[in-house]
Amino acid sequence: MNIAFVGCGYVAGLYAGTLGAHPTLKLVGAYDADPRHLEAFRARWPARAYASLEEVLADPGVALVLNLTNPRSHFAVTRDCLAAGKHVYSEKPLAMSVIEARSLALEARQRGLVLACAPCSLLSPAAQAMWKALRDGAIGRVRLVYGNFDDGMIAPRQEPWNWRNDAGVAWPARDEFEVGATYEHAGYVLTWLAAFFGPAQRVTAFASTQIPDKGIEVASMAPDFSVGCVEYGDGVVARITCGLVAPRDKSMTIVGDDGVLFVGNVRDDHAPVYLRRARLSRWQAALARRTSGLDAWLAARFPWPGTAALFQERVPAAAVRGAIASRSKPVDFLRGPAEVAAAIAEGRPCRLTPELGVHVVELIEALQYPGRHGHHKALASTFPAITPITSS
Repeated sequence: MNIAFVGCGYVAGLYAGTLGAHPTLKLVGAYDADPRHLEAFRARWPARAYASLEEVLADPGVALVLNLTNPRSHFAVTRDCLAAGKHVYSEKPLAMSVIEARSLALEARQRGLVLACAPCSLLSPAAQAMWKALRDGAIGRVRLVYGNFDDGMIAPRQEPWNWRNDAGVAWPARDEFEVGATYEHAGYVLTWLAAFFGPAQRVTAFASTQIPDKGIEVASMAPDFSVGCVEYGDGVVARITCGLVAPRDKSMTIVGDDGVLFVGNVRDDHAPVYLRRARLSRWQAALARRTSGLDAWLAARFPWPGTAALFQERVPAAAVRGAIASRSKPVDFLRGPAEVAAAIAEGRPCRLTPELGVHVVELIEALQYPGRHGHHKALASTFPAITPITSS
């Protein structure tokens, strides 16, 4: 499938970095409103340089547009692409409001076009392995989820505006701070939970700006910390935290009646998934009794979980193909566009539906701006059940 990039900023390099792993996707051209970004991108990944978005949309050779613009441009760019009859894969979020997101989903459905949205990591080996363990009943009935996406106090100390991708393009620090960490990152957790547990029903949230001065001038500073309890069907409750204040923690813990599932980094496609059963074997139980005092001593001195690692087992990795953008970004950013292409070629629904994108936007809006809904919101959106990649 012929694809075109619209937006050649920092994230475009991460997408292009895994092109070699997806022979079904052919990059035919790119466009960016900033000519410097476009030329830097083309110097690293040769492709036709479009003079405008209109030129991209007028090219009959482009079937799928990857909307890699900044979040506040997602709605307008995707709307224009759909109006031109192009399939679209958008960077996260689908739009900045649920109203905009719904209008895009409706437009795509009415035109018979595929509209999908990042993040696509729910298709990764790590997510699929955790999901299969849940479907297999490895931990029994699920009660509680702790989902974290704390990115560390990156500003002002780390001066992230000086970060560069392989093409030399700077990380968009100002836009990231104005849009907010929850809009940028919560989707990594929320899409996994959507696959595992279906549509959320209610959310109770709090958000604040803990570091108002991040080292560069911004028009407005979005909340850099959010926390919410999201209620799913069958009594599952997920505590979601997101921010740029606490030490880096991108883990997910799922607690069930019969055990616990854990993954250390939801943004690592190949992160190992671990299972700790509630009922230990005879030798494990004996060892746990003997090492209970040692655990407390270790916990007071070292950051690792002490002897707990002795009682966990690694969940078999899911056999899902893909690549990673880089060692620091162990994510296959093109896994989503490849899913779009495969769905079209196979005549089946895409796993990343526009309704899923709408649902995630509604959740993000409630988490980052809880005051708009009295800190407690009943979710109105829903989406078709997502089909796992691995066998049941």
